[in-house]
Amino acid sequence: MPTIQKSIRIQEKTIKEIERIAKDSGKDFSIVTNELLEEAVRMQRCPGIIFSEGTTGRRARIAGTGIEVWEVIATYKGVAKDFNRLRQAYHWLTEQQLKSAAGYYKFYPEEIDRLIKQNEELDNGHIQSKYPFLVRVGR
Repeated sequence: MPTIQKSIRIQEKTIKEIERIAKDSGKDFSIVTNELLEEAVRMQRCPGIIFSEGTTGRRARIAGTGIEVWEVIATYKGVAKDFNRLRQAYHWLTEQQLKSAAGYYKFYPEEIDRLIKQNEELDNGHIQSKYPFLVRVGR
């Protein structure tokens, strides 16, 4: 994706935190800064969505839960896009939390569809080759 150089003033404490994140992640300062800005824009655009680190990187999640947006959307597709059935499937979430996930999907369908596809492609052979410590021994 093309980038544009802009000059902005950032508070010293923010710079230090971004530098810490960059060091911890092994990423370049500019890459981390761009990722954080992109997440901030997405959270502003989609209230109720946050980003947090998972085993495979940072993912969009429903705020206040550990549930990733792609999980809700996969379920939504699985119930023929029936919002009432989705509410039943995630009865502990508020309607607004579910609408936040749907709103995020509306703006970023390629990202969510890619994650759903990745999950659907997982099978026991793939999991066992990637995570051999999960294989039961002696059974």
